[in-house]
Amino acid sequence: MSVLAVLSCGGDPDDPVIPEDTAPTSVTVTPASSSLTSASGEVSLAVTAPQRPVLGGIPAWITVQDGTYNKYSITFTLKVAENTTYEPRSVTITVTSGGLSSSVTISQAAAEKPQEPSEPQTPEEPSGNVEVNISKNLVTKSPMDKAVALYGYLLEQYGKKTISSIMADVNWNHREADKVLSSTGKYPAMNCYDFIHIYVPANNWINYSDLKPVTEWAEAGGIVSLMWHFNVPVNKDTTPAADGSGVTCSPDKTTFRAKNVFTAGSWENKWFYEQMDKVVEVILGLQKQGIAAIWRPFHEAAGNATHKSQASWTTSWFWWGYDGADVYKKLWTTMFDYFASKGINNLVWVWTTQNYNGNSSEYNQDKDWYPGDGYVDIVARDLYGSAASVNKKEFEEIQKTYPTKMVTLGECGKDGTTAFATIPSVWSAGAKWSWFMPWYGSNMPDADWWKAAMSSPSVIDRSEVKY
Repeated sequence: MSVLAVLSCGGDPDDPVIPEDTAPTSVTVTPASSSLTSASGEVSLAVTAPQRPVLGGIPAWITVQDGTYNKYSITFTLKVAENTTYEPRSVTITVTSGGLSSSVTISQAAAEKPQEPSEPQTPEEPSGNVEVNISKNLVTKSPMDKAVALYGYLLEQYGKKTISSIMADVNWNHREADKVLSSTGKYPAMNCYDFIHIYVPANNWINYSDLKPVTEWAEAGGIVSLMWHFNVPVNKDTTPAADGSGVTCSPDKTTFRAKNVFTAGSWENKWFYEQMDKVVEVILGLQKQGIAAIWRPFHEAAGNATHKSQASWTTSWFWWGYDGADVYKKLWTTMFDYFASKGINNLVWVWTTQNYNGNSSEYNQDKDWYPGDGYVDIVARDLYGSAASVNKKEFEEIQKTYPTKMVTLGECGKDGTTAFATIPSVWSAGAKWSWFMPWYGSNMPDADWWKAAMSSPSVIDRSEVKY
């Protein structure tokens, strides 16, 4: 959606006032009202006025293009963005000129609500275009009852409804979720916390041992999700600073190599286990509080490495994928086994595929990077600036490739100025993601996008979560 707030129509401020003997004595606007369907469209306004007119009260969903000014008449073109909400909307625009004024009303119909998928015969057989042979059991041995219940809830909803989710803005908080509540009146069902600053000593600006930001979310009925931008020092002699300098995830900015993690005594081995122990401590703290969580580590491993034409840029985006698929899978299984050895049993493990990067003519699938059915509960995909048709294609390809796993939208949002498709349109297209999770900052969709999502009958908010 193109959004531009316009307060006036510009032009030369020195435009002359037409002499009174030839100037009109009133402001007229033709037509006085216009009605549009929910689709975008244009409205042409012909204005007669004693001097250059100014338009006021333009909402964000209308863009004004200045027309050609001839003496005391001007034609404005109003471009109206598509109404993706489920409520009709209208606005009265005031036209002023030479102390005179008139008004015009623009009305737009509401978007048509997508039909709900038909109810399945049993919870084990989700409706829609999803596979029905999804694994019923978690990969964790002897999982906590709450983790079993969480996975069962996801499975019960799969193909019937999608779960709203949001990413915390970098740190240990739910401020972005609070913003969604302010704009829509509803909380997303899931909040995702990042261990990105776990390396910072607790006596500095962040303390992951303070579980309150997570426990208060869970106690309010929300689903907890965890991920980890696993930062490493830029080299073995660097002492990371609390302000974030001296660490990175990017392989081109560090000498840290994943393949050396498995060499006892290496600095990579020491850092890897020191940081894992910090995360283990926090997860065990949540486990003692009875909190189960979605766990999505080592995401987007392949990056551009599966591009069919290899070049300097066709590498992994993160250090955990830089040494190739086999090393990456060993990192995953090492973490999985280490967590199990520490008694962690409250996690639902989510692996993020790159699939084709949306282009099978240029990219191979990243199936070689998959840790295996015994180590993954759910397969995710991260998409930005993607149309509903792209979502459908990706969803169906991933579900076909991993038929025993639920498929979810691990991350989504704007890509620069390119918007991500509305969730109602994504769902109607056939992309039955288990959940969707917009990223924070410049990638975050706008308030209208969230209103469309949270008002959709196919979207679950926090008040509706029951497991």
